[in-house]
Amino acid sequence: MEPDLDAARRRLAERKADLESMSVLSAEARAPVTLDQQSVGRLSRMDAMQQQAMAEAQERARKRDLVRIEMAERRLADGDYGWCAECGEVIPDKRLEIDPMAEKCVRCASG
Repeated sequence: MEPDLDAARRRLAERKADLESMSVLSAEARAPVTLDQQSVGRLSRMDAMQQQAMAEAQERARKRDLVRIEMAERRLADGDYGWCAECGEVIPDKRLEIDPMAEKCVRCASG
């Protein structure tokens, strides 16, 4: 059964919009931590720096997903979307619903 390309386009667009909005919302959390010892204690600064590091890691993951979305959009344009890049079999719609950027079927991805 052929993949549902219209649903794929919609899922990719929704995922991209979500990632971009989360990136905007988390911009403040990724901002440099002020090291003013008079206003913030040592433990509070360390906590703020840890939160900043976690926000930066989440941003890197969002950027990786945005790249994967671009790659999936290229596969859509080329007619390769929904087909396993390794074995050439159809990637089941259920897998594409969970991860619309999937390049491989479950068997090839896990092997």
